[in-house]
Amino acid sequence: MNIKEAKEEIKKSVEIYLEKNEFGEYAIPVSRQRPVFMVGAPGIGKTAIMQQIAAELDIALVSYSMTHHTRQSALGLPVIEEREFDGKHAVVSEYTMSEIIAAIYHVMQDSGKREGILFLDEINCVSETLAPAMLLFLQYKIFGNQSVPEGWVVVTAGNPPQYNKSVKEFDIATMDRLKRIDVTEDFSVWKQYAYSQGIHAGIITFLEINQDWFYSIRTTVDGTQYVTARGWEDLSVAMQLYEKKNFVIDGKLIGQYITDTEIAKKFEIYYELYRKYKSDYQVADILSGKYSDEVTNRAQKARMDERFSLIGLLLEKINEGCRKSVGREHSLQMAVRALRDIKNSLEKEKNPISMRLDMQAMKLQRQLQEKTAASSVEAREREEYLAAVQLLRNLEKNPDSEDMRKDFEKVKKLFDREVKKHQKQIEEVQSMMEAAFRFIENVWGNGQELVLFLTELTAGKDSLFFVSQWGCDSYYSHNRELLVYDQERKLTEEIRALMDL
Repeated sequence: MNIKEAKEEIKKSVEIYLEKNEFGEYAIPVSRQRPVFMVGAPGIGKTAIMQQIAAELDIALVSYSMTHHTRQSALGLPVIEEREFDGKHAVVSEYTMSEIIAAIYHVMQDSGKREGILFLDEINCVSETLAPAMLLFLQYKIFGNQSVPEGWVVVTAGNPPQYNKSVKEFDIATMDRLKRIDVTEDFSVWKQYAYSQGIHAGIITFLEINQDWFYSIRTTVDGTQYVTARGWEDLSVAMQLYEKKNFVIDGKLIGQYITDTEIAKKFEIYYELYRKYKSDYQVADILSGKYSDEVTNRAQKARMDERFSLIGLLLEKINEGCRKSVGREHSLQMAVRALRDIKNSLEKEKNPISMRLDMQAMKLQRQLQEKTAASSVEAREREEYLAAVQLLRNLEKNPDSEDMRKDFEKVKKLFDREVKKHQKQIEEVQSMMEAAFRFIENVWGNGQELVLFLTELTAGKDSLFFVSQWGCDSYYSHNRELLVYDQERKLTEEIRALMDL
């Protein structure tokens, strides 16, 4: 299964393991809760989906790579204790608490969350000295003399043998106690993630044209050459910062992340073309509806790979606008809830409005700190929290007076200005979408270019949310005409009509 399907399966497992019966006990006893064993190539996104699951279920996450552990750090250090057995004194060896188990208790204390996921990566690559303890843990969820706390689900991951020489095969007795999930790479699934994370459009369009180069591990005379999803994502971050600082992006940078020399070279050549298209086509003009006849003529004569790149450039600006709009919407929603709490307590409390805004900002900061401690907050959500806190701090600067109702109205007017800025940004993105549709219709008609543009808008989580929340007339219009599911519906209707004859 692909990483998206694996995520859903693991999420279901965590949910049923944390389900409780009418007596408040876990419906599936801890002893029967098989650890999940996710097997997939390196860099495929196994760790990323664990953070997503923890965030979506509002539970904590403790993550460890077992290749970094020794027997002592996993089990704890031996200590000498004196015990009495049947009236006789004896000196026995025990263990301090495992570093891994201790980390769970630290997270519970810092985040306030009593339930969570213990994610152990690369469990089939542990050292020879740790291997017996690892097998014991998988069977009984115990490190040394300490058990995993109740309410914590064990999820593990490992690499197939072809990707790691250190891989050890588990025996049947161990495998019979695990829930194994095999994960394979899938570009179409990764692409949805890429849009939501703002992966560089040059990378997305390059891989759209060359999907076989999305993930590759091969052995050559020069050794193992590989490229992974993690490599593309890390390269994207570097490229965006390089572009911001006007640094040159060349093979030296690309090769640091894409270690397959052939793929790295082809991407270097493509990126030069991509930059040229960006300059030649003046995407900002197209999205403002002010492009020239020269641009139209060039686009009509362009080869398919150049058309794909141009559509990618259009989508880059539109998706950036969608991401900003969606993020701002979430931040404003947090601020609205804070202002609503203040309004509802106007008659009950005597604290000035500025102090109440400060308290609401601190409340959001505490929530973010707890989520951070639980490792259940993603980068985008963190930015949304910080933006909401900053907004409340800015509103807090409004001076207080004797009349708290008037003070609140002043704050509300300032907030309304932020809402209007948000609405203006939404209108600008809608305008860009409509302009892109008009350009594609004018240049290529209702061909495969329009289908591609529609499909990519639908694939992006933010663009789809944007359209469903705020609308785009051209999207709805062409969606009915061109999307596959609508064609399937028409085909189904034709079949039913034939059956009624």
